[in-house]
Amino acid sequence: MRTAVVFDADETLIDLRPAVTGALVAVLEEMRRRTPAAAEVRLADLESDWGAVFGALSAAPVQEIRRAALARSLARAGLDDHLDELADLFFARRFALSRPFPDARPALAALRPHHLLGFATNGNSRAERCGLAGEFAFEVYAHEGGLPKKPAPEFYRAVVEAAGLPARQVVYVGDSPEHDVSAPQRAGLRAVWLNRARLPRPTGLTPDAEVFTLASLPEVLAAWQPAKA
Repeated sequence: MRTAVVFDADETLIDLRPAVTGALVAVLEEMRRRTPAAAEVRLADLESDWGAVFGALSAAPVQEIRRAALARSLARAGLDDHLDELADLFFARRFALSRPFPDARPALAALRPHHLLGFATNGNSRAERCGLAGEFAFEVYAHEGGLPKKPAPEFYRAVVEAAGLPARQVVYVGDSPEHDVSAPQRAGLRAVWLNRARLPRPTGLTPDAEVFTLASLPEVLAAWQPAKA
């Protein structure tokens, strides 16, 4: 039975946090270069500004949320008029520093001969900008063509349509218990929870499988295949 294996991006395949931190450091350095008023601004302030705006904008494109967070950060030093320039700096550094986790490419290489591989994300981590160009048969991005973000059912329907297979033959792999396990299961997909931090399983969460590294994924999926006569 043919199977599609579809991956979340950030914190699943892509080690996002170092890239975002490096981009914020670049923004903070530029803020301090432009005005003495930024001397008291700290990296922790810039990091907290994301959380301060996220709740009200969670359904918006990630780039829009980041711009709102940066606007809040720049206002700390009276640099409100420089949002476009410093947002450009942030995104340039964020993508320049974006890298797959060490286990990502080997797992994809091991899976590719046996499965159709897909990439589907809420974020702005486009595969070709994060070291994963050419790795996937199809890619699905929230907000392209009006597609809503996970956990909207429409997102998973788009994944199934892109795979060209029945939902039960599509496996979604990701780090978020809600977005990458519970929601795809409600849409009829199977789901693998990538629990890199070995967190306790949330109450009520029943992934079809749980792995702590992508290196384990090929063996897990191979066990699901019917035995050949």
